[in-house]
Amino acid sequence: MKKAAFHTLGCKVNQYDTQAMLECFQRAGYEVVPFSEPADVYVINTCTVTGTGDRKSMQAIRRCAREHPQAHIVVTGCLAQRAAQSLRLPGVRLILGTQRRGEVVELLHEAQAAGETLVAVEGLSHAPFERLVVRAHEGHTRATMKIQEGCDRFCAYCIIPYVRGPIRSRPLQEIREEAANLCAAGFRELVLTGIHLTSYGRDLRDGTTLVDAIRAAHDAGNAARIRLGSLEPVIVTEPFVRALQGLPKVCPQFHLALQSGSDAVLARMRRRYTTAQFLEACRMLRAAFPGCALTTDVMTGFPGETEQNFEETMRTVREAGFSRIHVFPYSEREGTPAVQMDGSVPRAVREERARRLIALGKELSMAYLEGLVGTRQQVLLEEQDGQGRLTGYTPTYVHVRAAGEGEPGEIRDVRIEGICGDGLTGRIE
Repeated sequence: MKKAAFHTLGCKVNQYDTQAMLECFQRAGYEVVPFSEPADVYVINTCTVTGTGDRKSMQAIRRCAREHPQAHIVVTGCLAQRAAQSLRLPGVRLILGTQRRGEVVELLHEAQAAGETLVAVEGLSHAPFERLVVRAHEGHTRATMKIQEGCDRFCAYCIIPYVRGPIRSRPLQEIREEAANLCAAGFRELVLTGIHLTSYGRDLRDGTTLVDAIRAAHDAGNAARIRLGSLEPVIVTEPFVRALQGLPKVCPQFHLALQSGSDAVLARMRRRYTTAQFLEACRMLRAAFPGCALTTDVMTGFPGETEQNFEETMRTVREAGFSRIHVFPYSEREGTPAVQMDGSVPRAVREERARRLIALGKELSMAYLEGLVGTRQQVLLEEQDGQGRLTGYTPTYVHVRAAGEGEPGEIRDVRIEGICGDGLTGRIE
């Protein structure tokens, strides 16, 4: 039996796409092994959101070719879509972009038969939603469902619309079917994700919205929880919030992409909201879901960002009171408008501002965790740690290590007793 191994860089959408390709190889008779082990085929799903994504992707390809010179390497994902020809590297047999992942085995066999590298990267201007089938996931309790592809926002810094193409929404019936199948397989939590989840339904032009997609997954099976991927703050309106209140399985954890807390920087970024609108979205969610967790992404050092702009971001982040923030310095992406902008911020300044923002994020996270000590939380148990405790996550996506009896897949009440690292400890009641 031939062996295949997989390595994923980047976002949850990439993780979903990798799982779909993995299952294609399994259906073709391949044994799936860890990426660190010898295999006949290595599939590397790349990321190009930042320079770090590019670098890590290239390192993974070159290291794989060096350590496994007889193997065939498949390179797919966003970097492959953006720079396919640059990936004609030793060992690379197939280059796929962000389409045709469901044909990966057949395309690889075609390339092997021809004895040469096959570049199967296509344009995305009229690409349909690629129906990928996923039946299993790495974990045993939580499954990711990709319900949307593409983006047409064209923020000044972002390469994603160019490598993922226009908006494509998964049909509601397919969402119902996959949700029901995953629930039947025993998954208790479904995570709905997409490249620009907020845009779900706009391409259908029949009035279908993200709420309809959430409801389709919510009602299709016996999942205990529905968790949402990253949202744009503009979607948070009173009708949207009321609709979520009527869907009790929706987890009270909302990831709202801030990017900058300065109105001047947001305008240059071509974001479509102000800090006041963002903070109002936070207020509405907290009013509807008391105790909810708000998480975000923030960029430092965008062209033209002054020290005053950065201080405005610090104030906005503090006022929003996030439970967790992901911070990253601005990274130039060739082909985006931001590359041509004046006011480039020195890399050392970008990174120094990132460190200050990360420190604030840790302060806010600790404050959020401290507020949970002494409370009772429902924890979806996932596995045992090395010390005999059960680990899992609260509805607000806080990691908990709990002493007591229980089984993976159960949702149990846990009395929170303390803080451990970036998570909590407690006892199952």
